Formats: sequence, structure tokens, C-alpha cells
Amino acid sequence: MTLIVATALLTSCSSGKLTVLNPTASNKMVDRVPLSPRLDTLEGKTIFLVDIGWGGPQAAPSVYEEMRAWFAQNMPSVKVEIRKIKGSYMGNQPELWKEISENGQAAMIGISG
Repeated sequence: MTLIVATALLTSCSSGKLTVLNPTASNKMVDRVPLSPRLDTLEGKTIFLVDIGWGGPQAAPSVYEEMRAWFAQNMPSVKVEIRKIKGSYMGNQPELWKEISENGQAAMIGISG
């Protein structure tokens, strides 16, 4: 199939040359950072649920509020804090990371909805 497409491209090209690009990713691995160790328990801990804005502004809040309600009913000693990032989910959030590290023991940062 590829050969047929390349032949058709060559015949339609005025110079008779075809530039082929290699679509494979480079083999360079990124530096890996180990995951934080799991907590033995959530009892008495503060968990941050961080809305990254994926799916629009209304995608996560109702899910996170439902999670907060579940913890309030089933594990009342767990404090749940809900935060929304500022700007793009691809940008750094130093103030938020500082708040979580100073006031929380766990965070769920991701997509919901």
C-alpha cells in the first residue's frame, strides 16, 4: 500500500523527487520521578482535589462535590479541599503546589466529569 502511494506521488511530482519524513518519536527518555509513597490511612488527613479544567468549567466541580459529600458521610475525619488551577493545565502552579504541600497530605490532580 505504501509503495503504491509513494509511486503515485512520484509520478505527480514535477521534480521526480519525494521527501520522506520519519514520524517515529526520538528514543530519548525523560527523567523519571518516583511516585510519592501511599498513605497508610486517610483518617484525619486533608486531601486536595484539583480541577485542571479539562472538559470545560463545569466538568469537574459536580464530581468533586460528590466526592466531598462521600467523604463527609463515610470518612468524616477526612478534610477535602477543592481547588481549580489558574490558567492552562500545562502551566506550573507554584502557589497551589505550595498550599497543598503545607496544608495537605494528599492530592488528586486530574480529569473528571
